Amino acid sequence: MAVGLDKNAHICNNYFTNMKKRLLFYELIRYLPHKNVLVITGMRQVGKTTLMRQLYEELGPVAKLWFDLDNPMDQKIFEGGDYRQTYERLETLAGKKQKRLFICVDEIQNLPEITKFIKYAIDHFKIKFIVTGSSSFYLRNLFPESLSGRKFIYLLAPMNFSEYLYFSGKINLETALRGQNHHPFLRQDAVLAESRQSAYNNFLQFGGFPEVVLTENLTTKRLVLKNIFSSFFEKDLQILSDYKDIRELRDLILLLVPRVGQMLDISKLAGELGINRVRIYQYLEFLQGTFFIRLLPKFSRSIDRAVAGGKKVYFCDTGILTTIGSVNEGQLLENAVVNQLSGKGELAFYNQRNTAEIDLIVDKKIALEIKLKGSPRDLEKTAKLAKKLKLKETLVVSLSLSNLNKIISPYYW
Repeated sequence: MAVGLDKNAHICNNYFTNMKKRLLFYELIRYLPHKNVLVITGMRQVGKTTLMRQLYEELGPVAKLWFDLDNPMDQKIFEGGDYRQTYERLETLAGKKQKRLFICVDEIQNLPEITKFIKYAIDHFKIKFIVTGSSSFYLRNLFPESLSGRKFIYLLAPMNFSEYLYFSGKINLETALRGQNHHPFLRQDAVLAESRQSAYNNFLQFGGFPEVVLTENLTTKRLVLKNIFSSFFEKDLQILSDYKDIRELRDLILLLVPRVGQMLDISKLAGELGINRVRIYQYLEFLQGTFFIRLLPKFSRSIDRAVAGGKKVYFCDTGILTTIGSVNEGQLLENAVVNQLSGKGELAFYNQRNTAEIDLIVDKKIALEIKLKGSPRDLEKTAKLAKKLKLKETLVVSLSLSNLNKIISPYYW
């Protein structure tokens, strides 16, 4: 809990202030004056706590407090039903009377009842809250309807390639922010793309977790990734108290690796694991809710049919994927492209009775075929199917560079 500032705290503050900031930081600072709670969620070790600490320092010399709800003593501050009394305790801890109190709360899922106080404190005491939580699986029931209209929720994902280049020192902040906001399918600079090929191959293998990106030694990168995977099992799986559940979930993850980019056959998965389909669906929901995997729906102009259709599976980070098991180059590239475009629009895929497929459809408008080496034939074949689906544009994403207008590279997003 942050109450005052001693010499060591000043050193710590300078450390966080001088660190490079995730690009989401520059979005969030715009809403520090706004009354709504800022909720930062995402997988463990993507940098949520560091990001919130940087926001805390950005506030400057205001009345502010920091709580870590992994700490039982910090939880105790918010226990009890007398909210005015809780507020008075917080004011005393802040040690200064100002117009507004700012409170940062780390790992909010550890104390679900705190949301009732947050609602009351926003409405009656104008407190500004910034909070982190480790997964939508925990958080979806944590914020009741009473907080409707009082929260902004942001997902902090592993870095996309543009952010990776920034943290690797290969581009400056202005270029990174431009890449973040850049429409991915605009005309691209072939010379610039060629200069980024080597970095992209590294990004494919090791992904975008901050500690991995900032670690130079390749062996150490692998060790860090193994630790991240272990942390997922040690902390996020605490919700599954039964050892059998944890073992089944581990085995399901191993079965999902070779299925990256493929439609999931739930009956086949259930048969291989020797469990029923309902449990498979529950485990998939859990893995998606903890941001470990991403499930893409089948394209349909009907919402009901899109929900009911089969789904394709991808992992949250290609570094995690290559740490768990082996996939071919095409699967790795497809997984990376899906992750890179996840914040750029609504994503889906199309499969026509296993005879024809579009790898990715963006915002029900753009058909994308993802290839290691894209060709005019790939473009023509995908365009024909896209026309039947009334999609406006067809592009091929190619790892190998091409000078053709409709064949683009993934080196900008």
